[in-house]
Amino acid sequence: MDDSSGEVIEKRPVLWFLTAHWASVLGSALVTIAGCSWLFLIVLHAGGGRAASNPYLGILIFLVIPAVFFAGLILIPIGVWLSRRRIGLGLGTAHNRRATFQRLAWFFGIMTVVNLAIASQLTYRGVTYMENTQFCGQSCHIMKPQFIANHASVHRSVACVDCHVVPGAGGFIRAKMNGTRQLVEVALNSYPRPVPPALQSNELAPSGETCEQCHARGLDIGSRLIVRSKFKDDEMNTPTWTVLMMNVGGGNAGGIHGAHMGPGVEIRYRATDRTRQTIPWVEYRNTGTGATRTYAVPGAKPATGPEFVMECADCHNRAGHDFEQPDQAVEGALAAGRIPIGLPFAHKVAIEILSADYLSDEDAIRKIPTAFAAFYAQKYPDIAAKRHADIESAGETIASLYTNNVFPDLGVKWGTYKTNLGHTDNAGCFRCHDEAHATPEKKTITQDCSTCHNPIAVDETSPAVLKALGLDQTLSKRLKQ
Repeated sequence: MDDSSGEVIEKRPVLWFLTAHWASVLGSALVTIAGCSWLFLIVLHAGGGRAASNPYLGILIFLVIPAVFFAGLILIPIGVWLSRRRIGLGLGTAHNRRATFQRLAWFFGIMTVVNLAIASQLTYRGVTYMENTQFCGQSCHIMKPQFIANHASVHRSVACVDCHVVPGAGGFIRAKMNGTRQLVEVALNSYPRPVPPALQSNELAPSGETCEQCHARGLDIGSRLIVRSKFKDDEMNTPTWTVLMMNVGGGNAGGIHGAHMGPGVEIRYRATDRTRQTIPWVEYRNTGTGATRTYAVPGAKPATGPEFVMECADCHNRAGHDFEQPDQAVEGALAAGRIPIGLPFAHKVAIEILSADYLSDEDAIRKIPTAFAAFYAQKYPDIAAKRHADIESAGETIASLYTNNVFPDLGVKWGTYKTNLGHTDNAGCFRCHDEAHATPEKKTITQDCSTCHNPIAVDETSPAVLKALGLDQTLSKRLKQ
């Protein structure tokens, strides 16, 4: 092509600029490979099924491939810049260079807009993926116990970030900084075993910014009927029932919630341990009544640590990741029919087997069903022959109870993660409600049972209240095998 002065202007294809230096060649290759791979895998992921449930596929699509894509985009202009002298010599006259660089500018301008559109989608999908439960629980091996426990909780449909990350930019940044630290610990194999609860490590978002986005503290929930089943260690696995009327309350109605988090109520406390199980000092304030009381345990070790303001998670500390004790796990399986109540001594034997030590999940999965079947083969050979399928299924259920609550490689045993809700297996409410915390005027924090609940039946085999409520037949049917 001739310009007005008769000089020949050599047109250089854009590909020539992209191959003028090895860095731009590598960048172009990375962008192409990443783009094609992403298009292929995103279709596979969107199709659902077994492939989509693999957490490592998500990491590949939304984290690894975008990283390669962005690396390629960065290398391309670097390669062009590094080869600027060679490009300048290849273009000849200043006029040639000006015309060629105009075409190059248009090319890079258009490609920048296209790449920004692609990058925005990759970045958005990457951030979204890092906030879903699959990434938090399955991609990170050390969170396996919490993921499994969450799957069995009432909050299983709530994303991890909804409870663990404060809404807004500040919460997002803090969460990513904590995540980066945890990633380094995992990479260096220096993470603690067991992983400490978020409340213990002071990484749990304040309840007012998470829990209370759904649960209003001012709402009067009133009273709630609680029916719990247990089983005796006799041959018949005799079921017993405990029926409680819980005074939940809330707001100005008093009750458990109202007394601790009602309007104007603020409770502060200090603990002597990181798990907050030993609390020797409590302060109660009520701006509505003007009451202020300080309770302390006489002779207790003084708490010199920080003051904590009582919130939802101080009692509901395992709301999304509750772990069972052996007896709780077995009784739940018996009540649900996963372990037939008709198998003699099933309750007693199952708890004994679960309480034994096992080296690993594989060791437990192999030994537990064998031990359960061996008991019936030795003590009840007729039942072992007639109900072989039930015994085999029950043995597998008991093994699953172990693997859902105990993780030897991560330092998680029975009772590692204590629940503060109630006072059956741990101190829970009795951390403060023990009649030992007293003011200088000798006023104590009450331990009167009726303050929180009214027992209607306690470990009874046939509570009259269940018949009166029409629940006796329904509950009996659940236990018939």
